[in-house]
Amino acid sequence: MSRVRVVIVDDHRLFRSGVRTELGDAVEVVGEAEDVDSAISAISSLKPDVVLLDVHMPGGGGQEVLRRVLGSGSTVRFLALSVSDAAEDVIGVIRGGARGYVTKTISGTELTDAVVRVADGDAVFSPRLAGFVLDAFASSEAPPIDPELDSLTQREREVLRLIARGYAYKEIARELYISVKTVETHVSSVLRKLQLSNRHELSRWANARRLV
Repeated sequence: MSRVRVVIVDDHRLFRSGVRTELGDAVEVVGEAEDVDSAISAISSLKPDVVLLDVHMPGGGGQEVLRRVLGSGSTVRFLALSVSDAAEDVIGVIRGGARGYVTKTISGTELTDAVVRVADGDAVFSPRLAGFVLDAFASSEAPPIDPELDSLTQREREVLRLIARGYAYKEIARELYISVKTVETHVSSVLRKLQLSNRHELSRWANARRLV
C-alpha cells in the first residue's frame, strides 16, 4: 500500500521540521507551507492525501485555507494541528470542512496514526476535544431547509452575517481579507439572489433566520 502523502502547513519553520521528524514511515511529507497563500499553492500543485493544518497563521488562518481549497472542489482531507483547544477554533475548522482536530501535545506515533485514519476517511479528535465538539453539534438546532439561504455561497453568507452585525464595507473587507470592491460585488449578488433592495433589508432577513 502506498504511503499517505502529507503537506504540513504551519507558520513556524522549526515546528514544521519537528513534525516532519516525528511522523513515521507510514506517511510521506511531500511539502510544507507557512501561510495561506503558500498553502493554497502547495496543495494545488502537490495534491496530497492529507494536509496538517495550523489554525492561526498569516493571511486568514486555517479556515481561509479550508474555504479556498474545499470551495474549489478539492477532495483533499484536512487534519487541524494546533496549540489552541478553544471551542471556537475547533468548531470553526470542523464546520469549515476539516476531518479532525488534534493539539500539539500529541506524540509522533499518535499523530501518524491520526493522519492515516483521516486519509482513510475517519474523523479524529484529541480525546479532550471530542466531547465538546459532539456537544456543540448536538446542541445546535438543525436549520430548516431554506432554498434562499442555500443559493448563497459560503463567502456570500460570511459577508451577509457581518452586514447584519453592523460592519461597514471596509471592516468586512479587513475581516475577510478581501477588497472593498469584492465586498460590494458579494453584496450585490446577495441582494439579487434574495430579491432585496438594500443592506437594511439584508440585516432584517439575516436576523429573521438567526444568522447573526
